Amino acid sequence: MTRHVALLRGVNVNGITIRSVDLKKLFVDLGFANVRTVLASGNVLFDATGSAATLKKRIEAALRERFGYDAWIVLETQAQLAHAAAAWPFARIDDERHPYVVFSSDAKVLDALIRQAGKSDPTIERLQAGKGVLYWQCPRGSSTDTPVARLLARQTYKASITTRNLRTVEKLIVD
Repeated sequence: MTRHVALLRGVNVNGITIRSVDLKKLFVDLGFANVRTVLASGNVLFDATGSAATLKKRIEAALRERFGYDAWIVLETQAQLAHAAAAWPFARIDDERHPYVVFSSDAKVLDALIRQAGKSDPTIERLQAGKGVLYWQCPRGSSTDTPVARLLARQTYKASITTRNLRTVEKLIVD
C-alpha cells in the first residue's frame, strides 16, 4: 500500500463547507486505510493500492456525489510531498513573505502556469519551478491580490491546481 495525500481544492471557502469528520468518513467508506484529515482545508492522508489516476477519479466522483459540489483534487504520495518540502528553494524563515507550494494534477497546465507566472515582478513575488510543483513566496497579507495569486485563481486552473502553505505541507509529511 502507498501513503497518499488528497489535496482538495476550494473546501471550506466560498460556501463549500465539509467537516473533517465527514470527509474522513467518505474516505473510509471508499475502503481506504489509515485515513486522517489534517487541518480544515481539505487535506486527507490515506493508504491505498491502485493507480493515482483511478484513485483520483474515484475520490472526485465520491466527493461530488456525497457533498454536491464540483470537486477537484490533486493526488500526491506522501513521499512526493516530502520531496517538495525538502526542495524548498528559498529561506525557510522569512518574516515578510508567505511560503507556498503550488501542486498540479496536469504537467502541461503546470508548465503553462510556470511560464505565465515567470513574467511576475521578482521584487514582489519569488517563484521557482520544482519537480512537479511551483514554489511561490508573496508578501504577507497579499496572498490573494498579487499577479501570481490572480493567475492561480483563474477558472482555467480550477480543475488541476491547488496551493498549500509550506507549513501545511510539512504537517502532511509527519504522520
